[in-house]
Amino acid sequence: MYLVDGTVVTSASDLKKASECEFAFLRALDAKLGRIEPVPDPEDAMLERSGRMGDAHELRVLEAYRAELGAAVVEIERPDVRDAAAVAAAVEATQAAFAAGAPIVFQATFADEGFIGFADFIVRQPDGRYLVQDSKLARRARVTALLQLAAYAEQLERTGVPCADTVELLLGDGTTSPHRLDDIAPVYRLRRARLEQIIADRLAEPGPVEWGDPRYALDGRCPTCDLEVQAHRDVLLVAGLRVTQRTALHEAGITTIDQLAASEGHIDGILDATIENHRVQARLQLEAEAAERRADAAGPRPEGAPPLPPPVVVRDAASLAAIPVPDAGDLFFDFEGDPLYTEGPATDWGIDYLFGMIDNDEQFTPLWAHSFAEERVALERFLELVALRRAAHPGMHIYHYASYERTHLLSIAARHGVGEAAVDQLLADGVLVDLYPIVKRAVRVGSRSYSIKKLEPLYMGSELREAEVKSGGDSILEYVRARELAATGEVDPATGLAGAAAAQHVLDDLADYNRYDCVSTLRLRDWLLGLARAAGVEPVPESLLVEAARAAGKIYEPSPLALELQRIAGPPDDPTRDADHTALALAAAAIDYHDRESKSFWWSHFFRVEQPLEAWEDHRDVLVVDPAQSEVVQRWYREDQHRTDRRHVKLRGRIAPGSRFGVGAELFALYEPPVPFPRVGLRPGSRGQNSVRVLELLDDGLIVEERAIAGMTWSELPMAIVPGTPPPAGRQQGAILEWADPIARMHPVWPRNPAVDVLRRTPPRSRGGLAPLAATPDYVAAVVDSLRRLDDSYLAVQGPPGTGKTYVASRVIAELVGRYRWRIGVVAQSHAVVENVLDAVVAAGLAPDLVAKAPKDARAPGTHAYLAITKDGVADYSAAHQASGFVVGGTAWDFANADRVPRGSLDLLVIDEAGQFSLASTIATAVAARNLLLLGDPQQLPQVSQGNHPEPIDTSALGWIADGHDVLPPEYGYFLAESRRMHPAVAGPVSRLSYEGELRSHPVASLRSLHGVSPGLTTVPIEHAGNTTSSPEEAEAVVELVGMLLGRAWSEVVPDADVEVPGSTGALTALEATDELPSTDVLLPTDALPTDAALPTRSRPLAQRDLIVVTPYNAQLTVVRAALDEAGYHEVPVGTVDKFQGQEAAVAIVSLAASSAAAAPRGVEFLLQKNRLNVAISRAKWAAYLIYSPGLLDALPRTPEGVAQLSAFIRLVGAWQNTSVDHAEMTGAALTPQ
Repeated sequence: MYLVDGTVVTSASDLKKASECEFAFLRALDAKLGRIEPVPDPEDAMLERSGRMGDAHELRVLEAYRAELGAAVVEIERPDVRDAAAVAAAVEATQAAFAAGAPIVFQATFADEGFIGFADFIVRQPDGRYLVQDSKLARRARVTALLQLAAYAEQLERTGVPCADTVELLLGDGTTSPHRLDDIAPVYRLRRARLEQIIADRLAEPGPVEWGDPRYALDGRCPTCDLEVQAHRDVLLVAGLRVTQRTALHEAGITTIDQLAASEGHIDGILDATIENHRVQARLQLEAEAAERRADAAGPRPEGAPPLPPPVVVRDAASLAAIPVPDAGDLFFDFEGDPLYTEGPATDWGIDYLFGMIDNDEQFTPLWAHSFAEERVALERFLELVALRRAAHPGMHIYHYASYERTHLLSIAARHGVGEAAVDQLLADGVLVDLYPIVKRAVRVGSRSYSIKKLEPLYMGSELREAEVKSGGDSILEYVRARELAATGEVDPATGLAGAAAAQHVLDDLADYNRYDCVSTLRLRDWLLGLARAAGVEPVPESLLVEAARAAGKIYEPSPLALELQRIAGPPDDPTRDADHTALALAAAAIDYHDRESKSFWWSHFFRVEQPLEAWEDHRDVLVVDPAQSEVVQRWYREDQHRTDRRHVKLRGRIAPGSRFGVGAELFALYEPPVPFPRVGLRPGSRGQNSVRVLELLDDGLIVEERAIAGMTWSELPMAIVPGTPPPAGRQQGAILEWADPIARMHPVWPRNPAVDVLRRTPPRSRGGLAPLAATPDYVAAVVDSLRRLDDSYLAVQGPPGTGKTYVASRVIAELVGRYRWRIGVVAQSHAVVENVLDAVVAAGLAPDLVAKAPKDARAPGTHAYLAITKDGVADYSAAHQASGFVVGGTAWDFANADRVPRGSLDLLVIDEAGQFSLASTIATAVAARNLLLLGDPQQLPQVSQGNHPEPIDTSALGWIADGHDVLPPEYGYFLAESRRMHPAVAGPVSRLSYEGELRSHPVASLRSLHGVSPGLTTVPIEHAGNTTSSPEEAEAVVELVGMLLGRAWSEVVPDADVEVPGSTGALTALEATDELPSTDVLLPTDALPTDAALPTRSRPLAQRDLIVVTPYNAQLTVVRAALDEAGYHEVPVGTVDKFQGQEAAVAIVSLAASSAAAAPRGVEFLLQKNRLNVAISRAKWAAYLIYSPGLLDALPRTPEGVAQLSAFIRLVGAWQNTSVDHAEMTGAALTPQ
């Protein structure tokens, strides 16, 4: 930001700064305007080093372009922004370069009114357009960097330079991160407008921005904010208090730490237990301040006197029992690392250069690593040392403080591919003991921070010291200095030593610093043991679920076959890696997929069992229970068919963003100690767990069924609901191993099978290619023809909602079995999806005895048209129907099991909902068939994975084939492109939202009309605040819309008129011919339909049942239902997205309810998810109304995916016909076509 001749001039980096903290940005503006003294930038040598490394990274990219193109690279000299003539000259030179068609322009200069920018690289593409690139030292794309790219792209467009559809970040690890401009530009424009608005606000007011001004967002933790937090004694002084909690406290009139300490009672938006903890913390910090004042009043302290220890209270003495019995073999461990270290092509970043540890006698063992190769050796030596020590001292433990040591042991082992099983074993056996969660659970300390340095005055006594190296950041810089001294041979002015001697002196100091930290960890352990003894608590020698971990298979050795395939595939960062090597790597990752899923779940679960709530409350699929809002709704009872007592509990609280719970899901309920039921193998002080089953979903919680343990019942409520045990893999892992074996044996020749073709992402292998589509496509005929041509391969079909996906699948299956006697399997993620397809196959005319499936629950088989068989009867059924052909349905567990479905015994396996079916599951089931039909839509909900996988083997099969495209590329199969439900004006927004504009309406969808109402999507923005899951304001708008719509003349195709269809055996109703059944996919070949004029229509008044109201939250459902009932509209259906999936109405009204992104209880990712908006809007035949709060647009998402999602919503509400209706002016005229 600059002040040039009285004009505020901003840059792309200012957009970043304002997005991070508007308050800090405006304080900087006030300083520029002379209203306040500038806020000093804190010295941050690590930030300076990062900046230098970023410049070096940019230079490397530039040098690479120079080497490739030489003088053709146009380099613009960066001008002094305060020199208008120099800026104008640089802008002119930039435009001249573009006009001349320069292949690359470096530091292109743009200047607009109030804006100046310098783009790193702008690269000419083969089509003549220019691609914006920015070099970033980061290893992943950051949102603020994307906004900068969009700013430069906007400047290209402003100056008439054609701009590419994508932009790219050139990351510090050598990778390129491409992003669609359409996924960024809408959010950028909103943020740019916001920046201009807050600048205008400040210029219009004479004084500086005030702390607490509600108009401006604040970070709360940045240096500018921290000065104000201290000056105003803000509640953010309290250790562990979040900015979101600060908002709730301010709304309750509590703005200072003093007021919080003195407060009582419930605070809306904060759990009672949480606010009470904050009050205790605030009181202790005030007590520490008072002690400092008393000490200062007593006179100067002696030089070298240690700081006063902060006050401390024991909060939960029982938690101290989690410290194991001291053992002669105990070690106290601390890493030192440099996160910015790299070498070679900079594909890997970060090194742990010192593994330091002491024993009980304080003997120090340092293991140094000055390269990645040495880091591997250091890890191996560390694990060998620990193994020998455990052999001599089986009861030994390794103590550390905070999770760095645990996570980095795991990551180093994963990086180098050595010692993973040994590290897993250490964790499973409870050898590593993290003292941080014990401190957080057991005590409260009167300090703003719980870092070990802030705790040391409590226990280090006379050993407490202020070393030359004061922090981790300082130690990193000292390590860098040592490396530089060794490399350059320079003299260190601090010691007079040069070269290696100078470097060794610095390393010795670092070792001493590390040793001190290890001693500090030992002293902390002993201090905590002293607190335990004082409270009468004795440590016990239990490790964490050792036997349970082994029994559950949570520790695994990578398969030798997986290692061999990894070796053949080569490193993932190899820039020459091609599709075949990627497929090899995916095959390797598939082999241990289920083990990694299980391992990842259990370590995450152990983390939640032991760690403080604040460390995991934002994990996906977590409900933190508010006991004040929760209750037992049915006391313990036992029914005849149950052997154990059970109860029903309504649990309300805070649901973590992105969470998805399902009725019937088995989850864990966690209980704080003292746990009210028996526990096995858990470390004292850790939480207890009990399995629960979800009975009902609430907006802010769940109703669950809980079972008694060992005959014990209890009255206590759980403190949280967390993810449950993942389902066992069954035979899937063995099937994958069996499939992968010939890949390694035959390399470099690939086996011929469909799963291999999917991983290689090759077009389907067939005899004669895919069947072409006529101008009026007959998808059933084309898919049947293409499947018959397949040569041990696959075919993909993408079917958006309402395009007849199930119709196509069922007719294809019926044709292949009925005419060609194929043996076909149908698999999906759930029994219900499979059963729906099988019922449709019978409805398509295939004999019911040729369609079979074992029910999910033999005790409740349900009512279906097909033949019900037992799981063990699948093989016999298939054998008995080999000659006639058959269809058999099941899940991945069935088709991976050779005892049920022999290998290769099917002609075709249909994978329904393949947009949610992982590649690993695809491989496991594909062994049953010669060919695959992948049927689904990647635009629906994604496959959920627990594990961290080395390759994207958890990606859905159809998503992998689509390779980032919203619409399936035609070389892989077919995209069902026509909707017979939605009017073109409705289909347009849905198509642009989710289908790259390729989804269109069939002409028959235009035959309807609603008098006086324009077709399409109309947005209704309504200002409201403070609403989370319900909005009376939006409910009022729903009622008004319903009132204005009812009774209007609604014309549509006559549902019972007979229509002759060429080639059919009889007449179909117009309803069947136009796909109008409310909950059934019906699709006929387009050329089988009569002309539009031949379809009769009928007009009638629009009735209540012709509308639906869709909302994401049950609470809004209740509010809207009550408002409609009060207005006399009892028959208007109201429900959530899931309830209306597969249904349709003349008009759909969508109410989002939440006032802002921050207010949405499951996060804006849930609320604005493209899938949900797609399904909600696409229910409409004629018109859809989207009611929302403009406050949803204010937040800046934290991830590139979130930016893309918000951009899609911005386009949806601001880019189409009938863009919006002002609620304040909503009248009948507003609904009339212009």
